[in-house]
Amino acid sequence: MKYLLLLLCCSGLLAQEKKVEKLAPYLPTPLTIVDKMLRLANLKPKEIMWDLGSGDGRIVIMAAEKFGAYANGVEYDFDLFHQSDAKVRNMNLNAHIVLGDIFDQDYSKADVVTVYLLPSSNIKVRPLLEKQLKKGARVVCHDFPIDGWTPTKIETIDDDGEGRSHTLYLYVR
Repeated sequence: MKYLLLLLCCSGLLAQEKKVEKLAPYLPTPLTIVDKMLRLANLKPKEIMWDLGSGDGRIVIMAAEKFGAYANGVEYDFDLFHQSDAKVRNMNLNAHIVLGDIFDQDYSKADVVTVYLLPSSNIKVRPLLEKQLKKGARVVCHDFPIDGWTPTKIETIDDDGEGRSHTLYLYVR
């Protein structure tokens, strides 16, 4: 019995899960704004796109379906991942959803990155993007800028059809 307890204790220590910090609440971007984000990024066919915190996959799906990009999303919430991954696979798109932490991904081949995170989270993501993104990569942030970066372009949408305004920030590395 004592060996079983020791084994359970040791395996618990070895199998401690990495705690993933929630970087933003889930709030789906209206499809009209998704389209404007991808147009602002000037997303082209066959470019590699990443959506950080991809939620239900709407940005990834539109990037692959409408713009012809190799679209990727990263989502840590299992239910949202499962929902978006199933959609992407059922649609047979050139897209992929990763279940995981934003900070554990490789964005070095990304041409475009979309971000809809809280301002405090954008500050945390900035060093990773600065380290990994290649020259000329474009980053589009929804509503919250990346502190310390100067946007190449800012676009304000006064009404998304749902009575809410949005601001998009384009950065070119």
